[in-house]
Amino acid sequence: MRCLIVEDDPTLSAQLAQTMQDAGFVTDCASDGEQGEYLGATESYDVAVLDLGLPGMPGIAVLESWRAAGIAMPVLILTARGEWADKVAGFRAGADDYAVKPFRLDEVAIRAQTLVRRAAGHAQPVIAAGALRLDSQLGVITRDGLALKLTAFEQRILSYLIHHKNRVVSRTELAEHLYDANADRDFKSIEVVIGRLRKKTGEGVIETRRGEGYVLRDQP
Repeated sequence: MRCLIVEDDPTLSAQLAQTMQDAGFVTDCASDGEQGEYLGATESYDVAVLDLGLPGMPGIAVLESWRAAGIAMPVLILTARGEWADKVAGFRAGADDYAVKPFRLDEVAIRAQTLVRRAAGHAQPVIAAGALRLDSQLGVITRDGLALKLTAFEQRILSYLIHHKNRVVSRTELAEHLYDANADRDFKSIEVVIGRLRKKTGEGVIETRRGEGYVLRDQP
């Protein structure tokens, strides 16, 4: 999963990035509204964490620009304590949730995970796909009740496929949600990892659709 953090405080931005990475996200950071608006409009993200008090372009204007362009990624806004008017304005502009400063960093990660899960159509924190279970809050994937031993990259790919089970996911889509903006997107590495995941998840769970992509089937 991929997260955009738009926060002008460098210390808080770094803390949020590390927390989100620990929660299994790939992160990109923007330090002002204009950069954040551009990244959100040109890259693919599963969720954005957006501060409202930004230099260059206010957070509300950033959010309004995304929504006007039809960008539907979930957005968690960060607001100052007691600024109820900012929260209302954020929701009216299209925000999905908010966190009030000062906040616990793990609270932001949990809220972001919840938004991603719900955007993919899953109400419960544990997502089932046949014999597989993904605990989206703990970041643990099990098969028949036993935790799978996965590398970080394998975890990201399998988590994305479980979130979008029974749907064809192209290699391009996977790459857009697995790498940050500065990384080289390596399709061959994805194919190699998919091959390893097939062995770990069982025969028939991950299906290749030639010329289309991959499908994680709920019932192999």
